[in-house]
Amino acid sequence: MLEVTLTKAVERYLSDTFCCTAEELSKADVLFAVNPNADEPYMKIMTYKNCVVVSTSADMSARVKGFLAGKTRDEIFECPLVYGQTIHYIPDITKMKEAELPDGFAYELLEGKEINKLSHVQGFDNSLVFDENSNISTKIVFAAKEGDQVIAIAGAGIVTDKLWEVGIDVLPGYRNNGLGSILVSALTAVILKKGVIPFYSASVTNIGSQRVAGRAGYVPSWVDTFGNVYDENYAYKTSIV
Repeated sequence: MLEVTLTKAVERYLSDTFCCTAEELSKADVLFAVNPNADEPYMKIMTYKNCVVVSTSADMSARVKGFLAGKTRDEIFECPLVYGQTIHYIPDITKMKEAELPDGFAYELLEGKEINKLSHVQGFDNSLVFDENSNISTKIVFAAKEGDQVIAIAGAGIVTDKLWEVGIDVLPGYRNNGLGSILVSALTAVILKKGVIPFYSASVTNIGSQRVAGRAGYVPSWVDTFGNVYDENYAYKTSIV
């Protein structure tokens, strides 16, 4: 039952984000979709199962379709329009197990306004999101401390009512000992008990983050490109736009 709920939550999110239907996500096809809310000119590409969705602003739709129609998945993701790719992971329910927290550290689970007590800590940009007024958008965190120092945080923010994104930060002196994946695993268990689906994201170039996902019991679910806006600030010029 949980696996079905997980799949539905992911597919609902992808459908909303990439302007397609859940049925289209199950097809082995390349879909060209228009995002009516996108800044112009804009494109974001995603692959899930055997489908590829190319979502663009209306002004780019015809040109991009003409350029990419008939291309394979690899050719589409390697085209000159693409800048940056992210792998998104979901929990493998069959392999999730309770994390054994290592000795020598203190641990703290914080939710909602309780997280404001961490507004002073630095170096945790993936797991804590405060705005310029110190308001927190992170929903829940699981932190590790050595004495009074916070050394690692796994945090999650709300993406949809049923889908939260998990991030992890570990201070340099405490990396490469499995602490990051243990915190992610522990936080994942708490989120699942709330009836919410956590997912984890890692750049295709960040091997360390990908290894954390695997050790924490996550498996790849979909890959997408950065949502590029091809304005005067775009780093890579192309004649397509």
